[in-house]
Amino acid sequence: MATRPLSEVSVGDVVGPVTVPVGRDTLVAYANASGDQNPIHQDEAFARSVGLPDVIAHGMWTMGASATVVTDWAGDAGRVVEFGTRFTKPVVVPVAGNELVVEGVVKAVDTETGRVTVEVTTTCQDEKVLGRCIAVVRLD
Repeated sequence: MATRPLSEVSVGDVVGPVTVPVGRDTLVAYANASGDQNPIHQDEAFARSVGLPDVIAHGMWTMGASATVVTDWAGDAGRVVEFGTRFTKPVVVPVAGNELVVEGVVKAVDTETGRVTVEVTTTCQDEKVLGRCIAVVRLD
């Protein structure tokens, strides 16, 4: 995707929605890449033994998947200069898998700095899984 010029972005512009699938294979690959081998992300019996309904996605994977949607919209990962969130609900990943829906709305355009603030909403099964999710993107 080409880099978006600031002149083409306005408050109220929408990012997405983009559907991001997540399966148990995703969790294994992320655990191996990140070194986070906590069994709540791979072992269904263990996850249930600690009160979870099933294995759950890594919070940082969920955040990264959301940031990737913003990165794709911006056209370059280096343009995302800030990305912050709070984890509000785990993403449960049954054997059949699950999916996130990530979308955003441009809340501010700062022509002096060439930065855009995007409020990101990430849901799973129609429930928000990230709260106060804000991305700042440099577009010029």
